[in-house]
Amino acid sequence: ASDVYKRQILSEGKCLDGGILKVDGFINHQMDPDLMMAIGKEFAERFKDSDYNKIVTIEASGIAPAIAMGIATHRPVVFVKKKKKPSTMQNTLSTVVHSFTKNIDVTICASKEFLQPDDRILVIDDFLARGNTAQGIIELANQAGCKIAGFGFVIEKTFQNGRKLLIDGGYRVESLAQITALEGNKISF
Repeated sequence: ASDVYKRQILSEGKCLDGGILKVDGFINHQMDPDLMMAIGKEFAERFKDSDYNKIVTIEASGIAPAIAMGIATHRPVVFVKKKKKPSTMQNTLSTVVHSFTKNIDVTICASKEFLQPDDRILVIDDFLARGNTAQGIIELANQAGCKIAGFGFVIEKTFQNGRKLLIDGGYRVESLAQITALEGNKISF
């Protein structure tokens, strides 16, 4: 299955300066629904022996693969949002993460109503690079008192060490496509 993802990344992905991979044509801005359903099924298969009751993702690009997995596993999907609304502050878990792609700090938040101490969450996202977003979700899970069963990423940039950060924290990590280098216009697996 990972060969399908790699072929799509090679044919449609674009390398930008700073180690950025644009996958706008099938994941971020325009979505290939058949590919998303295949991704959801692949994650469901990889995590079939994991003990989780909810899938968690962060808006916006993680939503499609997380929903596809939710459909495949019949589990609810919780969206971590990137902006805190003042009207919900009293019932919100929040932390700040740094976005290297946009070079800004972003507040991420989730409702306490949907992340409870007895939840066991599986985190699904589009990219794993440096692991900052994953660390933010770990912080939200810690605030909620819930457990993390693992992390699934559609694309991992292995040269940016996010996996090491998560593995060193004791978390399971699954990636569907692992990119070892982005140089000029060349993508290496």
